[in-house]
Amino acid sequence: MEAITGGTGRLPAAFLTPGSSSFIDFLGRHAPELLPGNRSLPGGVLEAPHGTTIVSAVFDGGVVIAGDRRATMGNVIAQRDIEKVFPADEYSAVGIAGTAGLAVEMVRLFQLELEHYEKIEGAVLSLEGKANRLTTMIRSNLAMAMQGLAVVPIFAGYDLDLGRGRIFTYDVTGGRSEERGFAATGSGSVFARGSLKKLYREDLDGEQAATLAVQALYDAADDDSATGGPDLARGIFPIVSLITEDGFRRLSDDEVSEIAVSITAGRREHPNGPQAPLL
Repeated sequence: MEAITGGTGRLPAAFLTPGSSSFIDFLGRHAPELLPGNRSLPGGVLEAPHGTTIVSAVFDGGVVIAGDRRATMGNVIAQRDIEKVFPADEYSAVGIAGTAGLAVEMVRLFQLELEHYEKIEGAVLSLEGKANRLTTMIRSNLAMAMQGLAVVPIFAGYDLDLGRGRIFTYDVTGGRSEERGFAATGSGSVFARGSLKKLYREDLDGEQAATLAVQALYDAADDDSATGGPDLARGIFPIVSLITEDGFRRLSDDEVSEIAVSITAGRREHPNGPQAPLL
């Protein structure tokens, strides 16, 4: 690679011009072709890995967000250990479902968007503001979504102003909803939501919320072929993260494996999982 000797060594004028605190707006003005939603698709049928399932639940003192590890491409398991839960910043996280490649790229851009805002404004964006920024990003991907490359995340975080965990879900058009208690998205979300609905309580602590999330993912994997359950043989377990007033913390593999092994042992006696009382 040859060195560029004709330049002045200074940043282009675009980087020195005052403007919006949004990195996405900056990119849209000066290099719009780099935004995921502006990419052109090749002709023909496009097979791409898809990721599911994501669950989240509010507990007393924070919020948990978790995802299974399987990515599928049609009827094929494309990857057994994909990561679907990422920290957005110190007090929030995103769980991705949908087209894996686009989703990961969107998360990376979202992380950069929040970091850029904090550097420009000298303050952390509110949790509501973060959720709105993600809405804009998902809406910009609508053209891709209409061609089958949809990204449908869950955004969860600890609201420093309100002192509690909050969960936001989205549709492919960027429509945003705040969920109360718990949420699920992805192909196994119907089964995961049913599990959450029966087992969720408002007085859960962090450890119980993590167990609840793994139980819900186990139930999703039990009925949805695109969702992977705990793989004890390969040592592949769901990604489980807690967000509290102390910030984002991803549970270690040892912590999650302990939960998964306990749940698997319980399912040997009760294959359908723990039973909620009738009344």
